[in-house]
Amino acid sequence: MQISNRVQNIAASQSLQMAARAKQMKAEGIDVISMSLGEPDFDTPQSIRLEAQKAIDNHWSHYGPVAGIPSLRAAVAAQQNKANGNAVNWTAEDVLVAVGAKMAIYNAIQTAVNPGDEVIIPMPAWVSYTEMVKVAEGIVVSVETTMDNNFCITPDQLRAALTPRTRMIILCSPNNPTGAVYSREQFEELVAVLRDYPEVIVLADEIYASLTYGTPATTLASFPELEDRLVIINGVSKAYAMTGYRVGWLLCKDKAFVAACARLQGQQVTCATMVAQKAAEAAVAGSQDCVEQMRQVFAERRELICRLASEIRGFRFREPQGAFYLFPNVQAIGTGDQVAEMILDKAHVAVVSGSAFGCPECIRLSYAISSEEIVEAMRRIKEVINN
Repeated sequence: MQISNRVQNIAASQSLQMAARAKQMKAEGIDVISMSLGEPDFDTPQSIRLEAQKAIDNHWSHYGPVAGIPSLRAAVAAQQNKANGNAVNWTAEDVLVAVGAKMAIYNAIQTAVNPGDEVIIPMPAWVSYTEMVKVAEGIVVSVETTMDNNFCITPDQLRAALTPRTRMIILCSPNNPTGAVYSREQFEELVAVLRDYPEVIVLADEIYASLTYGTPATTLASFPELEDRLVIINGVSKAYAMTGYRVGWLLCKDKAFVAACARLQGQQVTCATMVAQKAAEAAVAGSQDCVEQMRQVFAERRELICRLASEIRGFRFREPQGAFYLFPNVQAIGTGDQVAEMILDKAHVAVVSGSAFGCPECIRLSYAISSEEIVEAMRRIKEVINN
């Protein structure tokens, strides 16, 4: 059967591929530790699970509104207002609930980008941004960041990348894969540049916003001057350990844009699963103690993995400020592809090459696994590399 050029041009997700290889090796009886996926190892908090069970018992089993159930949209808007100190007043009508934050990003890119439009993506970046722009037939403008700048795009780099064809810039803070967090001052400098380009949409991926280890993350929604062209992305996967529920959302003050995203979604999936939406509502509107408890555990694991990584010859890295990834430069050992393969083959630890994120001299290690697994995985890696 014929396969379209559109699909042939999409690269497979390396993080999912590596996770699949790890699972296959486990099935063959090999003791593999996977540090490849960005998935919390916690169970979904019981209070949220109970609401999902109630939703089943209360027959939340029919089609729902394409944009999401009103109570969840209102809860998301309220949460975002709290995060940005009411600098922008979000309402339920500004929210579109999608099947995961990934789909919310896809909807936004498909709705905004025409063939030939340019999308600025600071690199390293999450594996799917580039491929989603390709599907929309847009042009990816990669801006290479450096470890010296904590993998954050600078105002000069942004201004140099902007052209009359620029349609969107994608910013992710806290960042996957680097764990970098933009300070408010850094965002202020970028916003100052963007004032000269009012037609450029700013897509802010804030899926890791609640997972920081120092100064809280600054949301771009705290800059009112971006209000009319800002798209905020978030969801329940990372903060509440609900990856499999597949509920995320976008927020945008441009109601025509939200309606257009909803039209697209209506032709794809109709709506996010109703039971999952009720569980997500319980997560967002309920006590956030569970989020803080998980954040504290991740903070402890961050300290642990950084200490152990510092003992590995050839690893050079910045301590992550958010999310749950370590992103060491390994070029003293080999390319990211070579090192990732060696670690899997000889240490039986699955990590992801930085080439997947546009940074081939690095590898990404997820510390969203138990402390015991971190200790054993890093012991294996150290033994293989140091020897």
